[in-house]
Amino acid sequence: MKIVSLSENKNIEKRVAITPEIAKKYISSGFEVFLPKDYGTHIGFNDEKYKSQGVNILENEKDIIEKCDLIVQLSLPTDSILSNLKENQNLVGVLNPYVNKDKLKNLSKNKVNAFSLELLPRITRAQSMDILSSQANLAGYKAVIESFAKFEKAIPMMMTAAGTVPAAKVLIVGAGVAGLQAIATAKRMGAIVFATDVRMASKEQVESLGGKFLTVEGAENLETEGGYAKETSEDFKRKQEELLSETLKKIDIVVCTALIPGKKAPVILKENMIGNMQSGSIIYDLAAVQGGNTALTKVDEIVEKKGIKIMGDSNILNKLPISASTLYAKNVFNFVTNLLDKESKKININLDDEIINKTLVR
Repeated sequence: MKIVSLSENKNIEKRVAITPEIAKKYISSGFEVFLPKDYGTHIGFNDEKYKSQGVNILENEKDIIEKCDLIVQLSLPTDSILSNLKENQNLVGVLNPYVNKDKLKNLSKNKVNAFSLELLPRITRAQSMDILSSQANLAGYKAVIESFAKFEKAIPMMMTAAGTVPAAKVLIVGAGVAGLQAIATAKRMGAIVFATDVRMASKEQVESLGGKFLTVEGAENLETEGGYAKETSEDFKRKQEELLSETLKKIDIVVCTALIPGKKAPVILKENMIGNMQSGSIIYDLAAVQGGNTALTKVDEIVEKKGIKIMGDSNILNKLPISASTLYAKNVFNFVTNLLDKESKKININLDDEIINKTLVR
């Protein structure tokens, strides 16, 4: 079995799907690994590191594709690469099936097996493969660090002979994986942390991390079977707006993390609500690339409104590419291992396996 990974567009994506450590694991599992020249050089994984683990480095991308049984990527490859894929080849990655629906249908029609890792079921057996959790965890951490770096006051309370510096007050909007890590990071750095979420089940998790949970009436009914947030009603949005408008008057930093799978991010912070914040406050919007949780968010820009800074990156994980690649590569390795038939060491598309069935795009 031959496994490959092709270079991503490094202006958009600095993470890699195969690290030297994981290449060694693939080879120990019976794979031959092929990578293009300078595949990981930009994050310190030079070709020699890969070669020392037994990886074959090739210069011609077309040769790499022709050799492979399985391609592992971060995002969906370019159209020119997709057009070169052959029947019974397999593609694994974050394929964004909601946006790339037609391209993925075309792959299925050509009998290329495409597995999109965002579709993993939230079951115990899939936890080690859960790329959404591993990457969101890092994103929540980094969003807090980026916000604090722009905030021009101290974060923890400091008592000095010259007087007391009050602790910064932080609000986390959305208490999923990214939000919970944001709470934990902000608390560790000495902030007073508040959080809100449409799912009442997250209240206990927020409070276990030392955050104060802001309850919106009716929140208990807004969680899907898979543990994701549902889209809210107009009545709920009105109640949430009233609560947040009042809360924002005393908040220094907001980190927004609210997303609905396959849909535009909900606009939670309206322009008039942001106007309630004090000059010098910071908003970091992790939902920027899906439209943003604020009415003012612009991707990869810092918008300033009455002294309040609103920011959000198209890919915040490009600022942590080594850590993010290490976790992503392990997630993908665990997924690929589950695809293999233990006896033949060949890929087995077993649709009775919930993990395979849910992630196979068809």
